[in-house]
Amino acid sequence: MPMSDIPTLRRILAENRTIAVVGLSGDWFRPSFFAAKYMQEHGYRIVPVNPKYPEILGEKSYAALTDIPFAVDIVDCFRRTADIVPIARDAIAIGARVLWQQLGVTNAEADALARAAGMDSVMDRCVKIEHARLFGGLGWCGVNTRVISAKRPRHLAN
Repeated sequence: MPMSDIPTLRRILAENRTIAVVGLSGDWFRPSFFAAKYMQEHGYRIVPVNPKYPEILGEKSYAALTDIPFAVDIVDCFRRTADIVPIARDAIAIGARVLWQQLGVTNAEADALARAAGMDSVMDRCVKIEHARLFGGLGWCGVNTRVISAKRPRHLAN
């Protein structure tokens, strides 16, 4: 079953609430900041992973995934495709449940490592866009979400 099908993405976003964002920028105009802020506003705990900042979005920033002293569900990668394999290895080492490669990031080796370790793996998708598409937000703006349903979207509790 492909890991980017609608039921799988919906399950991943519904069951996993702590997101370590590797490469999260402290600059408000960067896509990583925008996506993390959106997810934080929708009840997710954001854990910045960027050695350049002591804090982002009111959360302590860590230099590496292996420095985080608590459980992480999703490792969201805002890094170049070539940088993802070591991040995948660290995600496996800390017991993360999902490796999520952002739009434009498609490292097949990292994907295979994550899947072999029993993790869910998503490539070339934006966590913010998928959340809005699957839990109700994009459709209101006239965007074709490719989700057809007679039911109202199930919103996650904040």
